[in-house]
Amino acid sequence: MPMRILRQSASITASDYRCSARLGDRPFAECHTGYTMAYLREGSFGYRAQGRAHELVTGSILIGRPGVEYVCSHDHVCGDECLAFDLVPSLVEALAPGGTEIWQAGALPPLPELMVLGELAQAAAEGRSDVDIAEAGMALAGRVAKIVSGKTGPAAAVTARDRRRAVEAALWIDENAPEPIDLDKAAHAAGLSPFHFLRLFRRALGVTPHQYLIRARLRRAARRLAEDDSPITAIAYEVGFADLSNFVRSFHRAAGVSPRRFRRTARGDRKFFQERIGAALLA
Repeated sequence: MPMRILRQSASITASDYRCSARLGDRPFAECHTGYTMAYLREGSFGYRAQGRAHELVTGSILIGRPGVEYVCSHDHVCGDECLAFDLVPSLVEALAPGGTEIWQAGALPPLPELMVLGELAQAAAEGRSDVDIAEAGMALAGRVAKIVSGKTGPAAAVTARDRRRAVEAALWIDENAPEPIDLDKAAHAAGLSPFHFLRLFRRALGVTPHQYLIRARLRRAARRLAEDDSPITAIAYEVGFADLSNFVRSFHRAAGVSPRRFRRTARGDRKFFQERIGAALLA
């Protein structure tokens, strides 16, 4: 089965799986080597493990744990595509301390809340969202853990200590925004596990660490575009973006215009605003 790693960190690895099995192909036994949650974004397949059989269709979630032997079959359609997340043991424990029942479920059917999170993760994988794919994977895994364990009570209140830690983390992210920062690095600076850091930051500030990082970089870029004549490519790299196309896409998504158009407007091009005002009056 062709597999491509999309993102790898110390806590979670996101991979793209594409199975090209045909109807009637003879199934064979395989074995999970780690903790896995996979979102089936297209296709269908049968999954047999631990004495149980599951039929997964688009939107289903596969749940695997180390050492479990399984067999996949394709009796209805040819092939399938999955977005899979491999979790390290420390993240597994953080999701649900002692919650071994989660990893015995095998699979979950298409549930609206999981499909929404799965599609968010897919959008992150394709660069269509400012959510980091590692954050999206943790959100999906956390929701799966709550559903399987049945522990879906109200979220814990945000304490003053949590707010302080979140603000301190945000200040650290803002100060270091031009440098390479991922969820693990930010969590380490805050003295928390990545999963708990993500949950605390989002609850206290209303955005994820990655969203805050991208916006900090975009703010720097907007200031540079308005104040100096440096090439747009140079600005993108200097504020922390590793890829020009990602910078242009993120900037346009945030500002509604390209970096070049923003620079022209900031330098006195009023036509853009006049056009928008005119369109609003005629709407």
